[in-house]
Amino acid sequence: MQQAHDQLEAGTAVMVDVREPDEITEQAVSGTINIPLGQLEARAEEVPTGKPVLVFCRSGNRSQEGAAILAANGYDASSVEGGIVAWQDAGLPTT
Repeated sequence: MQQAHDQLEAGTAVMVDVREPDEITEQAVSGTINIPLGQLEARAEEVPTGKPVLVFCRSGNRSQEGAAILAANGYDASSVEGGIVAWQDAGLPTT
C-alpha cells in the first residue's frame, strides 16, 4: 500500500478506482480516476497512457478484473491488493 501511495503522490503511476459511485462517495483516495468496473472497457481511453496504472477497489477482487481489462487494452496495469480496506488499515489518507 505504501508503494502505491508513494507512486500516486509522486505522479509516477495513475490510480483507477473501479468501485461504484456510491462506494466512492463514502470514501475515496485523492487523485484517483473513478471509472466503475462495468464501464471500464468502454471508457479505457480516459485512462492516461505512459505510466503504470494501479487499479483499486474495495478489497482487491474487482481491481484484478479491471487490471486485466486495461492490460488487454495495452496498459501496464496491476491490481492494488487489498483495496481501500488495506489502504485504510495502512493508515493512508482518504477523503
